[in-house]
Amino acid sequence: MPYYGYGYGYGIDPLYLLVVLVSTVIGLAAQAYIKSTYGTWSNVKSDGVTGAEAARRMLDANGCQNVGIKSIGGTLTDNYNPTDNNLYLSRDNQYGGSVASVAVACHEAGHAAQHEQGYAMMKLRSALVPVVNLTQNAWTIVFILGVALNLAGLTTLAIWLFSFSVLFQVVTLPVEIDASRRGVRYIQESGMSAQQVRGAKKVLTAAALTYVAAALSSVIQLLYLLARTSRRND
Repeated sequence: MPYYGYGYGYGIDPLYLLVVLVSTVIGLAAQAYIKSTYGTWSNVKSDGVTGAEAARRMLDANGCQNVGIKSIGGTLTDNYNPTDNNLYLSRDNQYGGSVASVAVACHEAGHAAQHEQGYAMMKLRSALVPVVNLTQNAWTIVFILGVALNLAGLTTLAIWLFSFSVLFQVVTLPVEIDASRRGVRYIQESGMSAQQVRGAKKVLTAAALTYVAAALSSVIQLLYLLARTSRRND
């Protein structure tokens, strides 16, 4: 991000380059770990059920009989959409009979259970979605204008706008962790093997780390913006 009027002339802030480097390393490490863990457990057979079958059973057990299961393209693109009340599973996880496919499918079923039971943090995250959709691109434009025009009010507004994205990332953490907890608990209580439980824990822990990495990167960037703005105003 270029900066202007910070007492260093025109150029790229070395501290920002460090922020970008740290955030990139954290993100790549988390992605590499989930891909490796998912790949390992994708080669281990489940207890004879596909991801879709396990998800359907978990949904029914949690009073989510009206939740549908549909296909979505890509790899690890699985998600639950509360607006149309459908689970979207990638083909490998929907039709695959691996430990990993069952773990991911049950995690998404956990989100449906959260929605059905009115889980507070999921409600908060859903409420933040339209706000974040509005602010996530606007904050950058406002920040650049504030710096270029030397208007502290605009840079402060930009940071407030960006803070909603940070809040969204932070709120996402307990939502994802709880969905994984629900998924593992169902796998365990439904009588699946110890290997299935162990693999589910490993896959979903690795997946959770990607959300931790995203939240951490957002917090680091917010702290950077606050520090630079504070220094500029001193």
